[in-house]
Amino acid sequence: MGKPVRRVVTGHDKTGKAIVLMDGASPTWNRNAASDTESGLVWVTDSTPADISVETDQSARKIGVPPPPNGSICRVVEFGPMTKEMEALPVTHFSSSLGEGHVAKGRPPRHPFMHRTKSLDYAIVLDGEIDMLLDDSEVHLKAGDILVQQGTNHAWVNRGKTPCRIAFVLIDAEEL
Repeated sequence: MGKPVRRVVTGHDKTGKAIVLMDGASPTWNRNAASDTESGLVWVTDSTPADISVETDQSARKIGVPPPPNGSICRVVEFGPMTKEMEALPVTHFSSSLGEGHVAKGRPPRHPFMHRTKSLDYAIVLDGEIDMLLDDSEVHLKAGDILVQQGTNHAWVNRGKTPCRIAFVLIDAEEL
């Protein structure tokens, strides 16, 4: 699908001088054929406040969609155009793959990609256009738009003809 994301990670040397620790393509890329998405993990933190003294690659691991407890995730996701096959998947397709609690109680999913995470999410549309479905409404987003999502049920649906690329920052949050 898309080109890899260049990731530059800074840190400090033993004297406290600011340096570049890593510069290159994000090493952890995943492809999900069922949803026609690719995602690149940029960085993960396991605590708040974050430990900013680490020198090892915090994205060199397997992790699910939500951030770690008290942590955060930065990733880039590229959504391919929606197909009839994707629309025909069971409405619990994505939420059931995430496990218990990834759709708000009493709110049945309305789309196969409907889910929620216990997180505050910043979504920055880098390229393309996409629709975010909520429980009974939707919003259209395009390159340059920024969404702040507070643990809501949602699904990302690309109804266009070209991929849509979004940078996400997910921060663990308190349950509603």
